[in-house]
Amino acid sequence: MSASTPGAVWGFDAIGVPWRVETGVETDAASRDLIGAIVADFDRSWSRFRPDSTVSRLAAGAGSLPAPSDASAMLDALAAAADATSDAVTPLAGDALAAIGYDAALTLRPGPARPAERWRGVLSWTPERIGLARPALIDVGALGKGRLVDLVFDALADRPGPLTVDASGDLRTRGAVERVGLEHPHDAHRVIGVWEILDAALCASATNRRAWGNGLHHVIDGRTGRPVQTIVATWAVADDAMHADAVATALFFEGGPRLAWEWGVEWVRMTSDGRAEYSPGCTAHLFTA
Repeated sequence: MSASTPGAVWGFDAIGVPWRVETGVETDAASRDLIGAIVADFDRSWSRFRPDSTVSRLAAGAGSLPAPSDASAMLDALAAAADATSDAVTPLAGDALAAIGYDAALTLRPGPARPAERWRGVLSWTPERIGLARPALIDVGALGKGRLVDLVFDALADRPGPLTVDASGDLRTRGAVERVGLEHPHDAHRVIGVWEILDAALCASATNRRAWGNGLHHVIDGRTGRPVQTIVATWAVADDAMHADAVATALFFEGGPRLAWEWGVEWVRMTSDGRAEYSPGCTAHLFTA
């Protein structure tokens, strides 16, 4: 994690994307060190791109390991998303992503698609332990960045004044209105609308992000291992970023709107034929032709 010169707006890189932390006062050295430790711990636990992480050690056959502190929160939410989408969203998506080229070495050399490992009866967790009945690769990409936004936000929550934590598309804000453009997935210079949020989190996902090859991207249907085609972009607003991120992923599938309703999350999604769908009472301002 590398940081720019600290100030009321502080920029750094973490988990492969630029971050922006905006506070009412300068981010002091102790706070920067704390955020660095939080990011390092998260990466050490959940990154499938490093061989010493908890998920990589489990995939190599470790069986059972001490659970990261946020394992229950994330895996409980992933299980709910899996239930809502009939396992299109799954916590064991890692091997299926690797099969189409999104592997630990980022070779981006696709092979035949393969369904994700069935997670029920294979993956288990408690607040103390996380285990696999047989080797498989856990992937928390469906909500992991949102979870890390929450961890960074909570670490800075006692600072006076407004606070915004923005991780390149996943953000959480307090005390000031954040006006967010909903980027068109086929043209980064256009937006399909604007969403103003206050004391909330907004997370987005799109098939043009982390894309490679013809029709290959990171949003896969765990039941087939193939990238989704019908939905091309999603946005979700919730009280916290982890639940917004989970819904933004689930919205690529049937069952996503039901999960959003159960969790009280507002949403917008764009279909491959250019239509916008949105939740009842959605407060986003969408542009119409």
